[in-house]
Amino acid sequence: MSQDLSLAQNHAFQLACTLMVPVTLFAVDGHFGVLPSDELDDADVDVIHEFDPHEIRPAR
Repeated sequence: MSQDLSLAQNHAFQLACTLMVPVTLFAVDGHFGVLPSDELDDADVDVIHEFDPHEIRPAR
């Protein structure tokens, strides 16, 4: 868990690209966490963003 949103976003993006699976960035009690989306299992968390490596477009 991290208290820094930008750090959590970076880790979520890198994890999605490394594992090549969608990952979810979520918040719980002021902390941010990252899990593969299929492992979240309807937990009581606030979803911030889902990173899907298959929807990433190349930079222009």
